[in-house]
Formats: sequence, C-alpha cells, structure tokens
Amino acid sequence: MAPDGPGQVPYGYPAAGYGYPPPQPAYAAQHTHGAAGYYGWPGGQGEPSNGLGTAGMVVGIISVAGFCLWPVAILLGILGVIFGGIGRAKANRGEATNAGQALAGIICGVVGLVLGVGFGVLVIMAR
Repeated sequence: MAPDGPGQVPYGYPAAGYGYPPPQPAYAAQHTHGAAGYYGWPGGQGEPSNGLGTAGMVVGIISVAGFCLWPVAILLGILGVIFGGIGRAKANRGEATNAGQALAGIICGVVGLVLGVGFGVLVIMAR
C-alpha cells in the first residue's frame, strides 16, 4: 500500500465515505515518513551491521598474505583480531549476520600476527 492510500478503489468496493470511518490522525502519523526519513511500518528491523566482521576478515587476510612486511603484518593482525571480535559480538547479539566472516577475521588476524612476529624475530636475529 502506498503512503497516500491504496490508490484507485477496485470495482465492487464502495468509495471512501460510505460506511467507513476516515483514517485516524494517529494512524496517519505512524504510517507516513517522519523523523526516520523513510516510508514503512514503525519498529521494523534495520539492516544488519556487518561492516566490522567483514573488515576484520579482510584485514586478517592481508595480514597473513603480507607477513614479510612484519611491522605492517603485526599491526594488521591486531586490527583483524579486534575488528573480528567486535563483529562476532555483534553477530551474537543479533545485530549482524556474518559470524563466520568475523571468526575468519579473528583466526586470520592471529595467524598473521604470529607470522609477523616470527618473521620479525627471524629478521632481527639474523642481523
């Protein structure tokens, strides 16, 4: 149904004002665009907040792939674990739908962190 009403009344239905009460002001206030800025029913479910889980996974994968740049890999590994942890918590609360991506961010972040630290130790010991 459009925000302005059902449009043209189908054949066989009475026109407005024939036995039907007019819409109440509370109904009109609830079902039009207001402060939220969109049409729809009030109290609807919003879009999932998947950004941090996805960011954790991407940063974790980059951390693993670039472990030769060990200072960058350590930093990205830490960020992957943090973003993945926050994304996983959001998924557990029902605010996000990508718990697997967030877990992948945590795992890849830890692996990238370990590889970065190991490669850093290897480079420093070889001097």
